[in-house]
Amino acid sequence: MLSDPLLLQMPASMQMTDEQFFDFCQVNRDLRIEMNQFGEISIMPPTGSETGYRGGNIFGQLWVWSEKDGTGICFDSSTGFTLSTGAKRSPDASWMKLERWNALSSEQQQRFAPICPDFVIELRSPSDNLQPLKDKMAEYMQEPGVQLGFLIDRKHRQVYIYRPHQPEECLENPETVSADPVLPGFSLNMSKIW
Repeated sequence: MLSDPLLLQMPASMQMTDEQFFDFCQVNRDLRIEMNQFGEISIMPPTGSETGYRGGNIFGQLWVWSEKDGTGICFDSSTGFTLSTGAKRSPDASWMKLERWNALSSEQQQRFAPICPDFVIELRSPSDNLQPLKDKMAEYMQEPGVQLGFLIDRKHRQVYIYRPHQPEECLENPETVSADPVLPGFSLNMSKIW
């Protein structure tokens, strides 16, 4: 089994269109695939069971809050988004205001929507290097509409908080992490994530 992402560099003559990349991901459903702004494809192995459980807990907490709040929708780790740079990314969990989602056409919603969510979460798995995840969070923070991001490092029991145009903030072993005021009343309980 792969432990680090496999990076495929494509010659310029073989670069995929958005539609081709979407189709490539559909026929390789068992893999987690992303593309950076330079057209390099990262193929990541499926998460281990423990990381999947922790990620499911994150998504579950976000989903429950989102259903009660009703002002937006949340997405799981298999959801791809096309960023303004052309990069195709799949946060481990994310949330978007309904007005932004509803402004997309039905066709855009069916593919890798050309939008970055308002809130993104990345969970570091045991095989992940921290710096590429920090780079991905910085990439998200450059996107129109994004307001908040959490990078959860279970290995060191740290949560990095990202906001556009602000330095990252690092919390050491928090019990909860608040997403106020972006997601009013949402606080991520870390007890089942650590």
